[in-house]
Amino acid sequence: MTSSTTLHWEDGGQVHSAKWHSENGIAPHKKIQIADDTLTADIAYRLACEGTAMLYKGDFQNARQLLQALVRRVDKPSKKSSRANRVTKEKTKSPLDTFNLHRLAQSQRARILGMVLIPVNADHSIPLRRAPDVAQACLEAYGEQTEPYVISLRELLGVISAHEWRKTGVQVLTRDDEEVRIHPHYGVFSPVRGEYIELVLKTPLPAAIKKNSTAFDIGAGTGVLAVVLALRGIQKIVCTDLDDRAIACAQENIERLNLQSQIDVLKTDLFPSGKAALIVCNPPWLPARPSSSLERAVYDPESQMLKGFLSNLKNHLLDDGEGWLILSDLAEHLGLRSRDELLQWIEQANLKVLARVDTKPTHHKAFDQTDALHAARSKEVTSLWRLELK
Repeated sequence: MTSSTTLHWEDGGQVHSAKWHSENGIAPHKKIQIADDTLTADIAYRLACEGTAMLYKGDFQNARQLLQALVRRVDKPSKKSSRANRVTKEKTKSPLDTFNLHRLAQSQRARILGMVLIPVNADHSIPLRRAPDVAQACLEAYGEQTEPYVISLRELLGVISAHEWRKTGVQVLTRDDEEVRIHPHYGVFSPVRGEYIELVLKTPLPAAIKKNSTAFDIGAGTGVLAVVLALRGIQKIVCTDLDDRAIACAQENIERLNLQSQIDVLKTDLFPSGKAALIVCNPPWLPARPSSSLERAVYDPESQMLKGFLSNLKNHLLDDGEGWLILSDLAEHLGLRSRDELLQWIEQANLKVLARVDTKPTHHKAFDQTDALHAARSKEVTSLWRLELK
């Protein structure tokens, strides 16, 4: 998804260029205008809607205020669009249509807000007045650079926010009266939805663990579920992922908690070699195409990871072992996948459902009636499916 190539613009009668970086995979902008503190929000909004990017050369804090002004304009629909939305709602009753329209609106919003660009030096410093020190945050996200580059201000603010999350961490449980915190890296899904962690923490371990204390964590991300299993006493855990950021993140969290003797991190597609008494997988919950590298933890095109986990589970599960599939039914409420399809995939994989443990989400979106997907989110249930061999 990541786009990294060259951006060209004209300034003072001369043509300039710099490396372009976009985590959303956006190609270099063709139309670029130099912007400074004299640019008004109304003109900036018009330029953005017309497809003209603005390379900011003024005060950094003013650039942030300009972006905030664009947010207000994007999020405040015109009377014409409000009328159109009412007509659309009358005609569109399908949850799937609602989801598709929501994603389209989010894509258009991201495109407009991504039109404010910021130059960054090779050492990750920003050559603008009142610019914050973002060198460490950008180093964590992008690694060392050998030349200056340009990114959108919106992406840069995301990098800064991710750096703060990485420093602070997310509390996931308490061990011996001490907080156990997971520190997510930029581009790795943060374990802020605690309900699925609670499911893994409280579901009874399979009997096979007593004979062979082994587990696999498929698609480890931050490594949070492997950590939970280790703290539950499982002696040997292998967690896998294909994403380099996730691999580095999981390794760092495991080392921070001194769990290296129990947990190995492996870069591989789904399963490691061998078998385990417990195999856990928390795949992306929605079968749709991610629009950026940052969305790959949320969207699983055509349920590829889900189906891959189910179809290969039998080849890696010990007798009397269990596969734990952690999945929200939000996709079902949105019309993206049916319960019958899921049960059919389980059947075709020569598996059977031993039990299912359900919980209701507690995150704020589940209660936000202004959210476009509130009707589906309010019904959402997160489940841990306990699967065993037939």
